[in-house]
Amino acid sequence: MKKNRIVLHFPPRLIDKPITYYLVKDYNLVFNILQAKIMPNEEGIMVLELNGSDKDYDKGIKFIREQGIKVQELTRDVKRNESKCTHCGVCVAICPTGALYTDQKTSKVIFDNAKCIGCELCVPACPPRAMEVKF
Repeated sequence: MKKNRIVLHFPPRLIDKPITYYLVKDYNLVFNILQAKIMPNEEGIMVLELNGSDKDYDKGIKFIREQGIKVQELTRDVKRNESKCTHCGVCVAICPTGALYTDQKTSKVIFDNAKCIGCELCVPACPPRAMEVKF
């Protein structure tokens, strides 16, 4: 079984195409929409957690790409700039998934990339702008 968080970049011409419907119907994939911004005549962005058998997952991703949709793995694009982080903890209070938390022994803020859903709430909350989320 494969399970990944991915970002889909839809060109404006594909905004009204039911891509997720085909992922379920034709490729037996299960998805959870973590974030989406889809507006008429603009590029659409959708963050999905997608899982299924290795074979179905690979076929589903191939289908998405064949439609002209750019696919990125989310975990490669969500980062914390360690040199900017002051471990103030402001981000900890705002993170809905616990991806940012304080180590009780060191009082340092830890970033667990695997728990991050790319909601971007930490970006404006971070006073030194150490959180960098790019889609």
